[in-house]
Amino acid sequence: MTQHLQKPKILKVETVARSRLFTIESVDLAFSNGAERVYERMRPSDREAVMIVPVIGEDLLLIHEYAVGIESYELGFPKGLIDAGESVLEAANRELMEEVGYGAGHFDVLAKLTMAPSYFSSRMNIVIAKGLYPKSLEGDEPEPLSQTRWPIARMMELLQQPDFCEARNVSALFLAHDFLTRNAR
Repeated sequence: MTQHLQKPKILKVETVARSRLFTIESVDLAFSNGAERVYERMRPSDREAVMIVPVIGEDLLLIHEYAVGIESYELGFPKGLIDAGESVLEAANRELMEEVGYGAGHFDVLAKLTMAPSYFSSRMNIVIAKGLYPKSLEGDEPEPLSQTRWPIARMMELLQQPDFCEARNVSALFLAHDFLTRNAR
């Protein structure tokens, strides 16, 4: 049984650092039991992102993309920010065209995930794309993204790949596996 929790009162929010991409805020909180704490977070944003699990025939389509945070290439699914005025599915189709050169005839929304919600307000919409057809758009990638086709029948073996370890990709894999298993019957 879920108990009703009272959110802490925000006493003060102050910008403590800023870069070209990030703004870090200090947030003074007062909890209902009288405890006070100072937290830090990235400035909240209403902007969401989308990650697409493309299905092409009996395969999943993945990309290799450079991740500067770990200074390595990561195997994963196409993803990107949702532009102002765009729906989740419009953004999914655009990102698919930009990153892998395909559009999709059908999408299913699987989930909306948060990542490190104590520090970030980001939300990632996970969708599965089927009915792929060749269609390219120019994207903002600094280099062409190499692609890998992975058999759906062996999709959970991706978990053993050393370059497939980013948490959102792993979550998307489990969500897609559940969806594809349920809908194969």
